[in-house]
Amino acid sequence: MTWIELDGAVNVRDVGGLPLGDGGVTAEGRLLRADNLQELSAADVARLVDGIGLTTVVDLRSTAELTAEGPAPLDAVASVRHAHHPVLPEAGLATDVVADVFLVRDEQDRSRYPADRLTGHYLGYLEDRPEQVVAAVRSIATSDGAAVVHCAAGKDRTGVVVALALSAVGVRPEAVVADYVATGERVEPLLARLRRKPIYAPDVNSKPASAHLPRPETMAAFLEQVDARYGGAAGWLTKHGFGDELARLRARLRES
Repeated sequence: MTWIELDGAVNVRDVGGLPLGDGGVTAEGRLLRADNLQELSAADVARLVDGIGLTTVVDLRSTAELTAEGPAPLDAVASVRHAHHPVLPEAGLATDVVADVFLVRDEQDRSRYPADRLTGHYLGYLEDRPEQVVAAVRSIATSDGAAVVHCAAGKDRTGVVVALALSAVGVRPEAVVADYVATGERVEPLLARLRRKPIYAPDVNSKPASAHLPRPETMAAFLEQVDARYGGAAGWLTKHGFGDELARLRARLRES
């Protein structure tokens, strides 16, 4: 895992180099994860497109977020494909940080996994929006060059989709957890960016900064539950129509 330093985003990294369960590592320059890409500079765009070879943006934000934020710099790049896969139910101003303030959804999250509400929330992506989650992983698998998966913070929605993709190709669970937790290294500048945005600021400010830190036990429990309930990430994807694309995903993300 390598941090990518940009002017207009703070939680960007390449998930190459992660250890696989059967030996080897994930390939570099194939899958990136990021926070909001609305403020990329011209130099950022050049580095991602010309330097790294970015060809696909997998955007997990809600339609409300896209409408509120408007066009992003990468939208103007003809060689970059944009895939919008909102993994939260499309109701109201659904964002990374607002979903847990809705009482009904909060109760659903707790009922799915009482020991950790956020783990239950993550399982909800798979249960409530399976077609969008599968489509997001498919966009990674079918990208001609590097793909970047992002939402607003690059922690929750991005964390789940990236964790599924990495798990499906055989990355060790502890490495998936470590990648998820790495966002904690950037939480202060990340929250500062979100506080500048009217759509995110109220929700970011509704809880202390420590509450936004990714907890390793949350992702570990999520991976364990995916194994126990669905037969693992590859099994869940296959049951939801991923099919032969699993081989393509493995070829894309595993180092030859």
